[in-house]
Amino acid sequence: MSGDDDLRIDDYCLIDATRPPKADGPPYAECVLCRKPTEYAESYKGITMCPRCEWQEAQRTACSG
Repeated sequence: MSGDDDLRIDDYCLIDATRPPKADGPPYAECVLCRKPTEYAESYKGITMCPRCEWQEAQRTACSG
């Protein structure tokens, strides 16, 4: 495979894997699934998950292609 034949993960995996910036210290945001503290700042606007829930969600939504 070479040139246009090379497949990249972006070609078939449509899941957005952007993550919020990690906090320098407390207060930490709560995980939206289990309510435990995450490693992200409380001021972050958006969905935050603890490392365990992030891992489980990644397994659940992983591309099998």
